[in-house]
Amino acid sequence: MGSIDADKKLQVLLVGSGGIGTMVAYALEKGGKAEVAAVLRSNFEAVFDNGFTIHSVDHGEIKDWQPTSILDSIPSVDKESWRAPYDYVIVTTKNVPDIPPSIPDLIAPAITPGHTAIVLIQNGLNIERPFLSAFPTNPILSGITFMGAIESPPGSINHHNHDRSFIGVFDNPTANKEQKACAVAAARRLVDAYSACGPNVDCTYEPNVPYSRWRKLLYNASYNGVAAILGMDTSRMRFTEHIVDELIRPLMREIRATAKAVAGVELEEELIESMITADRYDKFFKPSMLQDVEKGRFIEFENLVGEPLREAERVGVETPTLKVVYGLLKGLQFKARERHLREVVVPRSGEGLRYGCHGKS
Repeated sequence: MGSIDADKKLQVLLVGSGGIGTMVAYALEKGGKAEVAAVLRSNFEAVFDNGFTIHSVDHGEIKDWQPTSILDSIPSVDKESWRAPYDYVIVTTKNVPDIPPSIPDLIAPAITPGHTAIVLIQNGLNIERPFLSAFPTNPILSGITFMGAIESPPGSINHHNHDRSFIGVFDNPTANKEQKACAVAAARRLVDAYSACGPNVDCTYEPNVPYSRWRKLLYNASYNGVAAILGMDTSRMRFTEHIVDELIRPLMREIRATAKAVAGVELEEELIESMITADRYDKFFKPSMLQDVEKGRFIEFENLVGEPLREAERVGVETPTLKVVYGLLKGLQFKARERHLREVVVPRSGEGLRYGCHGKS
């Protein structure tokens, strides 16, 4: 990463200013050590006219707030020569690699090779791989947050769960010693800017990115996917008991076994029980994948369920529950693809299809 003047504010481009992204932008701006340009999509008009209204468990009530600038598209640092290079591009969008265009393609115009650090505040396993390939000279940073924040309606943010965030460095096997040191420095600099917003926000440097990502997968590969399939919040799952005993706990045990076999990551057995009751029961919490299904959106299941499954198959770990959940989620994604993508058309005739012929009794 190129050198940054310590007396100047960090120049940050935020891609994905929904609930989580907006709270990240607010924390950085409030700390006074960064200027954020936020790329907005469906909420651009509402925020342009009235700013964000934020109800925050950490920051209180905020009205008519905007970051330093709001944009309706990804800027090009080459075409806009007057624009200073971005020190960080922070990505907080949903991660749906099976739906084009890819995020690396989207953000490429804003990246200065060898300078811009790319921060993926996204869930899932192996999410860094396409970025390492597309931007081999740039630091690729991991962001994991346990914050709860929802945008509804556009421009209105309900930040209901405290911001606990962890920033670390994805391993880049092709990076030299100097590049790896620069990536660590970039991660620590961002932690410093984020933490400057005040004591209510807990942002720390994460030296063990594989552990933190597999740990969060215990929840996301189980509760997130099962909630989407069943259309059920986590409190109702826990109330039934059998959903936890026959689906959630087995899924978590399969993730634990896979983490150890694939990455040598030892997830403590007691983590499973703490994850099962991680959500406050009285909140009747709907995981993000369920919220996306209810809104008819694409779901981010490939890196949450598909990648752990493929890694397990690669090393010979049996994950029967994960495999069934993955198949069901692929079905939900197909329904969304058929609804949103014109190229997905189910033919009226089954001729030529593997399962299209009418069987003889």
